[in-house]
Amino acid sequence: MTDRSPLRDLSAPPFATRHIGPSDADRARMLEAVGYDSVADLVAVAVPGAIRSAEPLDLPEAASEEQAIAELRALAARNRTPVSMIGLGYHDTVTPAVIRRNLLENPGWYTAYTPYQPEISQGRLEALLNFQTMVADLTGLDVAGASLLDEATAAAEAMTLARRAGRAKSPVFVVDADALPQTKAVLATRAEPLGIELAEADLSAGLPDGELFGVLVQYPGAGGRLKDFRAVAEQAHARGALVVAAADLLALTLVEAPGTLGADIAIGSSQRFGVSFGFGGPHAAYMSVREGLQRQMPGRLVGVSLDGDGRPAYRLALQTREQHIRREKATSNICTAQVLLAVIASMYAVYHGPEGLRRIAQRTHRHAAVLAAGLREGGVEIVHDDFFDTVLARVPGRAAEVVAAALEQGVNLRLADADHVGVSCDEKTTGEHLRAVWEAFGVSGVVLEDLDTATADALPAALVRTTGYLAHPVFHSHRSETAMLRYLRRLQDKDIALDRSMIPLGSCTMKLNATTEMEPITWPEFAGVHPYAPAGQAEGYLELIGDLERWLAEVTGYDAVSLQPNAGSQGEFAGLLAIRAYHRANGEHERDVCLIPSSAHGTNAASAVMAGMRVVVVACDEDGNVDVPDLKAKIDKHRDRLAAIMVTYPSTHGVYEETITEICELVHQAGGQVYVDGANLNALVGLAKPGAFGADVSHLNLHKTFCIPHGGGGPGVGPVAVRAHLAAYLPGHPFEDGPVGPVSAAPHGSAGILPISWAYVRMMGAEGLKAATEQAILSANYLARRLAPHYPVLYTGREGVVAHECIIDLRQITKETGVTVDDVAKRLIDYGFHAPTMSFPVAGTLMIEPTESEDLAELDRFVDAMVAIREEIGKVASGGYDRDDNPLRGAPHTAESLLATEWSHPYTREEAAYPVASLRDGKYWSPVRRIDQAYGDRNLVCSCPPLEAYED
Repeated sequence: MTDRSPLRDLSAPPFATRHIGPSDADRARMLEAVGYDSVADLVAVAVPGAIRSAEPLDLPEAASEEQAIAELRALAARNRTPVSMIGLGYHDTVTPAVIRRNLLENPGWYTAYTPYQPEISQGRLEALLNFQTMVADLTGLDVAGASLLDEATAAAEAMTLARRAGRAKSPVFVVDADALPQTKAVLATRAEPLGIELAEADLSAGLPDGELFGVLVQYPGAGGRLKDFRAVAEQAHARGALVVAAADLLALTLVEAPGTLGADIAIGSSQRFGVSFGFGGPHAAYMSVREGLQRQMPGRLVGVSLDGDGRPAYRLALQTREQHIRREKATSNICTAQVLLAVIASMYAVYHGPEGLRRIAQRTHRHAAVLAAGLREGGVEIVHDDFFDTVLARVPGRAAEVVAAALEQGVNLRLADADHVGVSCDEKTTGEHLRAVWEAFGVSGVVLEDLDTATADALPAALVRTTGYLAHPVFHSHRSETAMLRYLRRLQDKDIALDRSMIPLGSCTMKLNATTEMEPITWPEFAGVHPYAPAGQAEGYLELIGDLERWLAEVTGYDAVSLQPNAGSQGEFAGLLAIRAYHRANGEHERDVCLIPSSAHGTNAASAVMAGMRVVVVACDEDGNVDVPDLKAKIDKHRDRLAAIMVTYPSTHGVYEETITEICELVHQAGGQVYVDGANLNALVGLAKPGAFGADVSHLNLHKTFCIPHGGGGPGVGPVAVRAHLAAYLPGHPFEDGPVGPVSAAPHGSAGILPISWAYVRMMGAEGLKAATEQAILSANYLARRLAPHYPVLYTGREGVVAHECIIDLRQITKETGVTVDDVAKRLIDYGFHAPTMSFPVAGTLMIEPTESEDLAELDRFVDAMVAIREEIGKVASGGYDRDDNPLRGAPHTAESLLATEWSHPYTREEAAYPVASLRDGKYWSPVRRIDQAYGDRNLVCSCPPLEAYED
């Protein structure tokens, strides 16, 4: 006989117990260490009573993992995925299974952090260098970046780059009339606050008269036309303007490179290189520039430097987090990228090579050419003779009828206007699809095989590509699946991601990305929906989006949410645009001052400038809090022009400021609006709501608080949440007029990863979300308390309590011993850890955030490593280690360096490799020694170096 238990006791534990690392017994030990009887007692001290929410969150009861998956299956089933021939910059593609399974669905890739610690990011950095090389080669320009957010925002970044880098003083930017409509809409949103005047023009006859600082050419155009823009480029350059080409990467395998035609900047999307529609994203945009413009580029740039042994090593270069340095003078507010998607696109090129990409492009073009020939044979007028993959057909008064008929055949076409239909071919187009389209147009009797034989290509002879591309061996070495699989594994093994160990980064919230949350994003019913498909084909998506908007509004205390911003920086911009539009609607156009505390995230200032505001900095006191007397003085000085204040809460210093409600009241009394940066929302969920304690608008980081993984530096989602009076000023649809335009190309931004956050909220429920916040606070205080005897904790609130993160101060240690934050960060690699956030928000400090997902054993392992490092620092101070040659200064140590015949260091090899005994089991070995950052910026190399560089 076995003991019998009631059925209710035999059900699976709730998902929250899987998400939250410490057990009840662990929590008891942690509470004892921090000196509190319960988590509730700790939270009561940490979180000011004035902001605490009395009522529990009104959310559906937590679902089990199986139940959540079943509900997502039901939602997915309500999406329809006809053959998509809509185009407009989004094309169907095949993700090679070896890439999907071993990269996109692999936590070794998707749980990695931004490669700010390059020594433990060599795999991702190599993949990004491949991406940059691919883009630079195909566009014929000198330097490419490590990806941007989407094609439309990349065009906007190119516009502002042209303005600051060009010689012309004109405020006019000319936009190709055949540019993608969503690009035009985003350009308009970005241009108006900056005083840029957009002039749309048909560029087939050259540039219009007048001065300009730049011109955007779509290549090929939205209507499919391929035009030679050499004359336009010459005219623009003669007037001191720069030329931006929005180019299709697949087309560039067949047609001449934009750089060869005179472009100074090329932008576009890499989506069709193996990345699904995802109802609009995430997709990696690209930007490349001619020599001389690379130091003006927005976003991230991967470069090649040397490590401590003189070997080539990869690292981020130039613009890395420049917002934190230049703030309101930053060239862009973009501090992220679409790394995971850029890596997929790069591996697509590695897998297929130049011959494979050209074959896919030729097949795509042949389908388009044969499609056009069949339509002509049936008496349909084709508007353009020269095209790559898109055919524009003129059917006076019949366009809607043709589109409807095609849908009955299972094909989505583009309704360009009442008289025109656009049809785009792609990697997945087949002869059956062409027959369905012909039938929709009323064309019959076409014999596809005969037509194929008789039809010439539609590429203009003057644009047929003559320049080579993708000559580097990496694009020729991994054709078999075995080789590709091993290449991906080799790169993955070089890095530290969450699948390997804790990543204790302050401000960045590296929490669990549960497999159940991740699983649905590759389901065809979610992955295969075009962002401009008819709404009736996306009913499941729209319900999921509506659910998530309501849930996020409830969590934050706001009244309306837009999920369109596809990064936190875009959410900031959208929130400030809402404030700006609100003041203007009230006739207060003069309100343009944005108050920003000196401790704020650097993107805040850059976003304010982009939104047409003037930044006024508010001082912080010695405890890191907003200096209220200085705030009052700044409000008095700018009262009539005050637009907003941007406050991060809890503060960037990891403290719940007691004066937050007073700050909100002071700004409101002066007629301003309060923007609360939601970067630290994971310290508030279930405990306090920004929309209830005085804020008017926030952006949220779904890739932090709501479990979308960082993916090596992207994707992200940065929804904007507002109170009712700002709801009308949320970002608009790209194809619809409204008081505020779109900030991203797709109506719902990176919708393809929203199932992750939906599943997280659905499985956690109100109690689980609150418990996660409470555990994050407990874990941070546990680390602060355990580290305090060894390192000073810089900022604390009441009774020495911190929020969800803590800052340890090494400045005095550095002064006394010469050991820097860099030394500690690199030595942590030898212990198998990614470093905490370095020197932000205070130089010479480390910001640590454990999150709720790490269990007690991992927290203690990190503490043990930090204590051991402090003992090593002590040996430096006492003379036991040489001040200039010690395990900290020599870190990280590679296996190769330890196996060298000669060992010249005064410390032992064992001290270098195994400072604690536990490292003998499962040791992580850094692939490179410490990287020389300054050398890399002086000697900028941003594409794959030749193999001889490694031999040297």
